[in-house]
Amino acid sequence: MRNGTCAGGLRYAVRRNSSAVAYCSLSIGRGTSDEGGFPEGIAHFTEHTIFRGTQHKSAAVISGYLDRLGGELNAYTTKEEIVLHATTLKDDLWKAVGLLFELATQPVFPENEIETERTVVLDEIISYKDNPAEDVYDNFECMLFEGHPLGRRILGTSASVKKITADDLHRFVAENFVPGNMALSIVANADEAELEKKVLRFAGKLFANDGGPDLRGLKLFLGGSQKFCPTPVTPSFVAQPFNKTVDKHNHEVNAVIGSTAPSLYEMPDRLVAAMLVNILGGPASNSLLNKELREKHGWVYSVECSYTQYRDTGIAAIAFGCDRPHLDCCLKAIGRILTSLRETPLSERSLQSYRKQLFGQIAISSDNGEAQCLSMGKSLLAWNYVPTNEEIRKTIEAVTSDDLMQMARRIFAADKLSSLIYL
Repeated sequence: MRNGTCAGGLRYAVRRNSSAVAYCSLSIGRGTSDEGGFPEGIAHFTEHTIFRGTQHKSAAVISGYLDRLGGELNAYTTKEEIVLHATTLKDDLWKAVGLLFELATQPVFPENEIETERTVVLDEIISYKDNPAEDVYDNFECMLFEGHPLGRRILGTSASVKKITADDLHRFVAENFVPGNMALSIVANADEAELEKKVLRFAGKLFANDGGPDLRGLKLFLGGSQKFCPTPVTPSFVAQPFNKTVDKHNHEVNAVIGSTAPSLYEMPDRLVAAMLVNILGGPASNSLLNKELREKHGWVYSVECSYTQYRDTGIAAIAFGCDRPHLDCCLKAIGRILTSLRETPLSERSLQSYRKQLFGQIAISSDNGEAQCLSMGKSLLAWNYVPTNEEIRKTIEAVTSDDLMQMARRIFAADKLSSLIYL
C-alpha cells in the first residue's frame, strides 16, 4: 500500500487487490457535528443533493453514469464524515474517481431537484420514527451528547430540513468540501506506484492552487511507531447520566443502555474498548449478551453492543428488543454480566480466544474490497495514516485481562450508565 498527501492537502491511499473489480472512495472529514450555524441535517442533505446535478452532468446522467458500465455509486453521512464511493470494473476506475470529485467540487443544486430531495429526506425522517429500534438509539445518542455537536441528528428534523436553501448548500460545500478535508482511497488490481502517480497528477490538475492540509502535529502511538494525525478538539465533554422510559404503546420493548467511551485518538484504549464490546455483544453468537439473553433464555428478539469512535469521544451502547414481561429479567441479566466484566478477570485461555476472534473479524472484514477502501478513507482522515493488520494484531495481542476490567469500570460503571427505554 502507498499513501501520502498531494496537491492542496488531499490525502490518499492506494492498495492493490487481485480482482477484476475496483473500489474508490472520497471521504470528506465533515459531518453532522461540523454543521455549526447551518440548519441541522445539512450535511446529510448535501450528500443527497450533490447527486442532483453538477456543472457538466444532469441528475439523470449522474444516475446512469456508472450503472451502464455495470458499476455502482453510493454515499453516506455520519456525525463526522460524508463519504462518496463507487465500485466498477478496474478498466473504469478513473471514470469513477473523476465522477466522485465532480460531485464534490462542482455541484449546482438546482431548485427543483432540491425540492425533490427534500421530500425524500422528510420521508426518511418519518420512516425512522416508524422504526422504534432505530429511533430509540438515535434519541439515546442525542440525549447522551446533549450540549455537544455530536448531539445533532444526522437526518436533522422536519423543521430544520425545510429551512435548508440552495445558498446554504453552496456555502456548506464551499466551506467544507476542500482538499485539506478530503481523503481518496483506491483498491484495484493495478501497480500501486502507477496508481499513486495517477492520483498525484489528478490532484495536481484539480487542486494546484489550494492550500495545504490542517495537520497540527498530534502524534499517535501505534505499533511502536509515531504517526501524525489532525489534532482533535481538547476533550472537555462530560456526559450527564440519565434514565428515561417512554411509553410508545408498542408490542415490543426497545432499550438502549450505555455511556461515553474512548475516542479515535485514545490508543491503545480504543482497541481495548473494541475488544470489550466484542466480548459483551459483538456479532458472534458466543457474545456474552447473546448467549445469556437469547440463546439460554429466549428473552430477546435481538441484542448487541456497539462501539462508535469520534474525534472528541466515543459511545458504547447495548441495544435490545424484547416482550414487556421480559424487560426486568433482561435488565438484571445485563447488570450481572457488566458486574462480572468489571470485577472478574478473564482466564488467559479465554482472553487468547477473544483476541483471536477480534483480529479474525477485522482481518476478514479487510479482505472485502469495499470495506477495505472505506476503512482506508476513515483512517486517513483520522490519522493521516492507514495502520496495517500486523500493527493492529500486535496491539490486540498486548491487551490484558486487567486492561479489560479497567475499561469495563470506565465505560460500564453503574453510576455512569444511561438508559432509554421505549415501552
